[in-house]
Amino acid sequence: MDVQFAPWRMAYIKGEKAKGCVFCKEEAREDDLLLWEGTTCLVMLNRYPYNNGHLLVMPARHVANLEDLTGEERTELFDLLDRSVRVLREVLGPEGINVGINLGRAAGAGVEDHLHIHVVPRWSGDTNSMTVVGGIRVIPDSLTGTRDELKPCFEKAASGGVR
Repeated sequence: MDVQFAPWRMAYIKGEKAKGCVFCKEEAREDDLLLWEGTTCLVMLNRYPYNNGHLLVMPARHVANLEDLTGEERTELFDLLDRSVRVLREVLGPEGINVGINLGRAAGAGVEDHLHIHVVPRWSGDTNSMTVVGGIRVIPDSLTGTRDELKPCFEKAASGGVR
């Protein structure tokens, strides 16, 4: 049997769990992962990424379904999706990007009652033997390192500086 040590997980396992939605500002949102907050929507890093730079784009309001978005939310959501893709391309240079929405638990939604769009940068070979054989995903940068690299580019993109 292979053993993988992850001592940093113990703080989470033993720690007090936040009550409420991890995406809602009034409840348990983790602002250390926040990259951009607009008028009705926001962009944050995924705490449990599939790949380095895995972003979540979502309405700030606690809403579960696309059909429940206001017109303003829908417009800003897709504007921030576009901005997120442009920032990832400029900063991380991925060879491709997966964009996905999981609506409901059966569709794979981990947080099913707060709509969010996954934006996952991809590179050829990012699913390598560590993932396939070892069942281990290797993320090459820390969340804070990725945040510090991406956050200034969201500011720059807001002023038209990222294409």
